[in-house]
Amino acid sequence: MTRRSQRTRSAHSAPGPTGPVPAIPLQDANNGSHGEPTIGNLVKDATSQVSTLFRGEIALAKAELTQEAKKAGAGTGLLAVAGVMLLYTSLFFFIFLGALLMIWLPAWAAFGIVFLLLLFITIAAAVLGYVVFRRMRAPSKTIESVTSLKTVLPGQQQLDPIGSEHPQLPPVAGR
Repeated sequence: MTRRSQRTRSAHSAPGPTGPVPAIPLQDANNGSHGEPTIGNLVKDATSQVSTLFRGEIALAKAELTQEAKKAGAGTGLLAVAGVMLLYTSLFFFIFLGALLMIWLPAWAAFGIVFLLLLFITIAAAVLGYVVFRRMRAPSKTIESVTSLKTVLPGQQQLDPIGSEHPQLPPVAGR
């Protein structure tokens, strides 16, 4: 062969695209031979729907707990404000009050009365903070939603609303 014929021949024998030629499918790739979804696709769909359901439950729990955390923050803030205000403003006010009472009473009695007043204010602030914390409530929407999951997922182990019961694992063989 001549050099020219070798070049022409190698140019014409270059390999084409490998693999099957892409085409538009005429039927749904998810369906079986009779046009019905396959078991694998049904399981995949059910798994994704359950996953979406649990993600929704988690989002609901986060939303409710965020609201309750804000209330807890407000209660904590009120207790902190009560403590700081008691420290800073009481110093000067109660010295003044003790000095004022010393006009009519001995010094020990005047400052004893001031001490009891301080104690009363401290207890009142603590009780108010406690009341704020007592008004916090459980995430009722999430608890209701989780308990309604029993109808969606039949045969599952029943859990209390918080989910503290864990399923028992079978014993390991050989131990």
